[in-house]
Order: sequence, then structure tokens, then C-alpha cells
Amino acid sequence: MADFFKDVESKMNKCLDSTRSDFASIRTGRATPALLDRLHVEAYGNAVPLKQVAGVSTPDSRTLLITAYDKGVVGDIRKAIEKSDLGLTPNVDGTAIRLVIPPLNEERRRDLVKVMKKKAEDGKVAVRNVRHKAHDDLKTQLKNHQITEDDSKRMQDQLQKLTDKFVKEIDTLVVSKEKDIMEV
Repeated sequence: MADFFKDVESKMNKCLDSTRSDFASIRTGRATPALLDRLHVEAYGNAVPLKQVAGVSTPDSRTLLITAYDKGVVGDIRKAIEKSDLGLTPNVDGTAIRLVIPPLNEERRRDLVKVMKKKAEDGKVAVRNVRHKAHDDLKTQLKNHQITEDDSKRMQDQLQKLTDKFVKEIDTLVVSKEKDIMEV
């Protein structure tokens, strides 16, 4: 029984971590290397994550500095940034690329909040899917007489409490990120 809930909690934690990383990639007007986490570069004949071909730093709160490990991929990194949905213009300077993060206008902030809420809903759906699969497992165990009806009821209640806990954590992330985005 304890292993069952450890497994469920582990899967729900992965859903929460995924939602956190999705939120980190949403721009808030401040420069953060996490903005580029999901960026893939066509280099060496493959699509590789940016972190494998370059280092990313923040010299100030409005600038990202991307330093390519190999001068040959600078153009590929520039193309990847231009093709992405970041809406940023790369400034190439030798083996380094500077990205200046412009301040967000009110309309763009509202759009980002909508995107963030959709990602949060996707995270909640993922948590609920884990609950649904665990609920099906409990039904199977009950049907095969591996657990009693009382155990099944108790475990379903505990499963719902665990689900509510993770959904609430996602809601907390939403409030925090929305405050970050709407801050001028």
C-alpha cells in the first residue's frame, strides 16, 4: 500500500516539475537562462538542446549572453532563436550572442498569463490522469480480491487528497507566476 502511494506521488511530482519548467520558459520581462531551456539548435546534423552547444549567462536583468562552445554553431543558434516563439532578436558578436529582453507591454503580459494558465491546466490534467490510472489499479486490485472494499475506499480517499494537494500546488505556482508576469 505504501509503495502504491510512493509511486503515485512520484508520478504526480513529475507532473508538477514539468509544469514548473514550462512556467520557467515563459518570459516575464526579466532575463533568465530558463527562457532558453526548450530551445533546440540544428547543429552537427541533429536538433540538440542549446545547453549542449553553448553556455547561457545573464550579465544584467535585461540581457542574456549566449556563448557558443564552437564558433561554427553561432549561426545555427541565431537561426534557432529567430525561428522560436520568443520574439527576441539575437545580436551576434563573434562567438557570443546577446539577447536583449524588452519590457513587456500590457497586452503581451495578458497573453502570457493566458499561455501560463493553459500550461497550468495541462499540468492539472496530467495529475488527474495519474489519479485516474491509480484509481483503475485500485479497481483491478479490488476485483482480483487483493484488497478489501474498505481498503479500496480508504485508498481512494487518500488518492483524492494527494491529487488535491498537487492541484493546489499548481494553483500556487499560477498565482506566483501571474504576479511575476504582471509586475511592471
